Amino acid sequence: MITRILARLRLAALDIAALMLGALFVIFLMQIAARYVFGAPLLWTLEACLTLWLWVVFWGGAFVLQEKDHVRFDVIYSSVRPRIRRWLALMSAVAIAGGFLAALPATISYIDFYQIKRSAVIGIRLDIVFSIYGIFAVMLVLRYGWRIWQLARGADPDALDGRQAGDGYHAQ
Repeated sequence: MITRILARLRLAALDIAALMLGALFVIFLMQIAARYVFGAPLLWTLEACLTLWLWVVFWGGAFVLQEKDHVRFDVIYSSVRPRIRRWLALMSAVAIAGGFLAALPATISYIDFYQIKRSAVIGIRLDIVFSIYGIFAVMLVLRYGWRIWQLARGADPDALDGRQAGDGYHAQ
């Protein structure tokens, strides 16, 4: 039941990311047409593209990317026994979750500070623009907290990542 709900939420997050990328592309084309076809650049398009790109990157990092999608340098990790791999994965998860958790109060405070400023052209409050980073940070703490729980209970890190030999994510 929970797995099915999470799968649907992930698909919804993918749809939202696709819509943001589509909007980014359309606005980018409008920017090009306005500037080079009509000779009258639109100021709002650059700001909209930058804001959408920021949201796409952090939205994707928070809700779409899976552990196996990240670039890794795992020469040492791949060469050790499974028990040591689990400990390395656990230490990595603790470091990531701990780092983001430690930075979370300052992050939220900084985002909150930006409620007094607005973007130059569109006029969106900057706390709204940058709120996606706070969402991203909270989601990483939750995801890696869950990963810590699973690894501490003996889960195989490669199974958690969904990685298998020949899956296109790594070579054996």
